[in-house]
Amino acid sequence: MTPSSLSTRLTLFALLSATTFYFLYKSRRRCLKPLKHLPLNPNPRPGKLFFLTQTGTSKALAQRLLDLLSSKNNIPFDLVDPHTYEPEDLPKESLIIIIASTWEDGNPPQNSKFFVNWLADISTDFRAGNLLLSDCKFAVFGVGSRLYGDTFNAVARDLGKRLRGLGATEMVPVGEGDVDGGELESVFEGWSEKVVTVLKGGLVMENENGIVYESDVESLESDDDDDGEGGGEDIVDLEDIAGKGPSRKKSVNVAETNGKLDGKREMVTPVIRANLEKQGYKIIGSHRGVKICRWTKSQLRGRGGCYKHSFYGIESHRCMEATPSLACANKCVFCWRHHTNPVGKSWQWKMDDPLEIVNTAIDLHTKMIKQTKGVPGVTQERLMEGLSPQHCALSLVGEPIMYPEINALVDELHRRRISTFLVTNAQFPEKIKMLKPVTQLYVSVDAATKDSLKAIDRPLFGDFWERFIDSLKALKEKHQRTVYRLTLVKGWNTEDVDAYSKLFVLGKPDFVEIKGVTYCGSSATSKLTMENVPWHSDVRAFSEALALKSAGEYEVACEHAHSCCVLLAKTEKFKVNGQWHTWIDYEKFHDLVALGRPFDSEDYMALTPSWAVYGAEEGGFDPDQSRYKKERHHKSKR
Repeated sequence: MTPSSLSTRLTLFALLSATTFYFLYKSRRRCLKPLKHLPLNPNPRPGKLFFLTQTGTSKALAQRLLDLLSSKNNIPFDLVDPHTYEPEDLPKESLIIIIASTWEDGNPPQNSKFFVNWLADISTDFRAGNLLLSDCKFAVFGVGSRLYGDTFNAVARDLGKRLRGLGATEMVPVGEGDVDGGELESVFEGWSEKVVTVLKGGLVMENENGIVYESDVESLESDDDDDGEGGGEDIVDLEDIAGKGPSRKKSVNVAETNGKLDGKREMVTPVIRANLEKQGYKIIGSHRGVKICRWTKSQLRGRGGCYKHSFYGIESHRCMEATPSLACANKCVFCWRHHTNPVGKSWQWKMDDPLEIVNTAIDLHTKMIKQTKGVPGVTQERLMEGLSPQHCALSLVGEPIMYPEINALVDELHRRRISTFLVTNAQFPEKIKMLKPVTQLYVSVDAATKDSLKAIDRPLFGDFWERFIDSLKALKEKHQRTVYRLTLVKGWNTEDVDAYSKLFVLGKPDFVEIKGVTYCGSSATSKLTMENVPWHSDVRAFSEALALKSAGEYEVACEHAHSCCVLLAKTEKFKVNGQWHTWIDYEKFHDLVALGRPFDSEDYMALTPSWAVYGAEEGGFDPDQSRYKKERHHKSKR
């Protein structure tokens, strides 16, 4: 063979190879495997639709899918609680759908632990092999929160892996719903439609990257046929044809994504808004809220104020309860909102102007006050006072300190001579350090040990304990009034007196509020019952024991029996000549703020009235108010 003929043959071979690779690449784009039908269940045995749920979300989604399958498409399925199912019957099933929630630390919900563990064990048992479920087709949808990082939908992903390992055929890729991302509904709807398409015998194409559905074929083929005039980015190198060619995905225009990539999405989705409004919250703009407190209404009627009235002299009927951030970094077991508010570890939403927040909050608050006109007990004098709020409790819901313009908001409230009581959940120590002086700064101390804090607060942050400790230390550097707020949950944190006392040295708070948890009704998100609510006598005993542990640094100063609440105060600071000075001179505080010079908590303290002092006959009830007790008529048992 002459050199010239060899060269010619090599050239022809190279051209043929390039052409072959090009068409292989194009066919791979359309799918390496030919179109095929996934047949309907040949077995008359109904499919099984499992729900792995902790709060009820997965069960609700499963019931919706069951209706779509059975009622609307005549595809028989049974809704199954895995707690009542024998996992050894799985090899008998030909169709399985699982809606799976991921709970704390990436673990399955309580109702499914045995089911999930059985699958994990059998999938690693060599005796079972990889054909145990070879006659079964399955689909899994996960319900979780991306805010938990690596454990997001860990249960659903693991179930998919285990079922594939046992030989089951995956009808559709694992769906991943995000309960805190605002897209759970739409993602689940799209995933459900694909499941129905497959079960009705819809065409599917399979490749190494997953499954492409008949509804997607047209767009895929038109995408391939688009040669792209001058499309330099469509030119593919021969060495890239094996699946490493440039992506055909269009670049994402942030302006077209409803702001989801640049922190401009709405914090309050329609679902969250509906849930909060149902609970009586007035939602302001995209991330804030206001609500009238029951004690505001009570003091408007002359029926007594809240514990802040007894401890600090707040006029409850002139107090506005609000928050600039409905989002929180915890999912506490005693949450008043039953976790209907959003959660997050950083600010990632649209941000409203602080001046607008204050203006709108006051406007909505006064509108709610006006609605009490004509209510028995509401006098014209108290009504007019209520229309001019003098206090703002930034503790309504969520984590107010997350709001990036919190200092500007506080400044605006103080400019209007409205005092500020701000509560933070001890997960943002840097924010505490940067916070300007407020009238009184609270840190929620819901537990005294790492394990109990994790169990009670269910924080999003992995380093929650370190953040908690740093938050307490940051409190120590503040010169204005500071408070540890303890919520006692019987059976959870009422035995940790020694551990709580050790936390005092970290933050050196001026006060320690100890309050019994408020039972807010049954909820799938909380295990609390009335058995977890301590009596006022329990709160008193705990408070006295805690004061004793402080070796005289703190004493029991005030109580409000109606709220099951007791106040410890620093003896050296606030007990002057044998009399407590826990109340606040609000006018003096505003004058000090206006001067712009450093000042301390002693500079604006005021004398506590005798009826508010611990052990007084009134139990913290203002004698100028009229005590009202509801008559309860209990039906006799027959």
